[in-house]
Amino acid sequence: MFAVYYDKKGPAAEVLQWGELPLPVPQAGEVRVRLKVSAVNPSDTKARGGFRNQWTMPFPRIVPHQDGAGVIDAVGPGVDAARIGERVWVYEATLGRAFGTCAQYTTVPAHKAVALPEQADFEVGACMGIPAMTAHRCVLQDGPVRGQTVLVQGGAGAVGFYAVQIAKLEGARVIATVSREEQARQARLAGADHVINYKTEDVVGRVREITGADNSVDRVVEVSLASNIEADAAMLKPNGVVATYASDADQAPRVPYPALLAKHLSLRFVLVYAMPRQAHDEAAAYITQALVQGLFKHQVYRHYAFTLDDVVAAQQATESMSHVGKVLIRID
Repeated sequence: MFAVYYDKKGPAAEVLQWGELPLPVPQAGEVRVRLKVSAVNPSDTKARGGFRNQWTMPFPRIVPHQDGAGVIDAVGPGVDAARIGERVWVYEATLGRAFGTCAQYTTVPAHKAVALPEQADFEVGACMGIPAMTAHRCVLQDGPVRGQTVLVQGGAGAVGFYAVQIAKLEGARVIATVSREEQARQARLAGADHVINYKTEDVVGRVREITGADNSVDRVVEVSLASNIEADAAMLKPNGVVATYASDADQAPRVPYPALLAKHLSLRFVLVYAMPRQAHDEAAAYITQALVQGLFKHQVYRHYAFTLDDVVAAQQATESMSHVGKVLIRID
């Protein structure tokens, strides 16, 4: 089969290779998926690029990318053969494994190949996985949000875009922050009731204007903890929650302990790769139902623009952070 892989970590243009690899064979409890689309997540480029000075290769050769979509073409022992021919979306393909979705085929544990409803195409399937599961956990891990106010920091990002939608579907008032007008349009498309440009507006002041009160936010979905934790603490109601899944600007954020303590606030750290199996299953079930009902909108950067021999450009586009939408790779 054809695949993209790397034997050492470093810049995409220097380490990513393209060529033929042996066809993987599904082991007990696994399925093999003939992939149609592979998705690029920031965690994929960080893993390849030596994020946080992690240069050690966990395997001699790695086929990147956690998420994708395709059709099951073989199953291992213990998996119902009736699944052969099933359309699926795949998540966490390289979690503790060497073979991701940036190839014509991959193998994953059977539960990580989730049935893709006929209402959704393979592009949509590849957009699920890490972003949608993270969003589900951030919004709902602390219970229902109906009637609450949810602030989504970075409402046009891969996770934020779905977090806005899930919070709205669950009956919350949603405020989203963005940094430019293109992102504001996407946050509104996702259903945000109010959008704040944090580059040009005072977020705390604007939230106060929107809600008519101090301490008016019940939950925050946070993409930049170090930059925003003090403002989050100022806006949250007593007993509120910050669910954070990233703090790339500063990996050692300072926590305003007195402000968090005074309101009995909770600071939740969300890493999809470490979530318990039950949380994954709950997220997969929620996502599947939303796809069946056609409730989700999706944002894709340059539909089917990238193929296997364009993966360097695809990963560089993801790293640039200048675009809006999911970077997808078409696999023929």
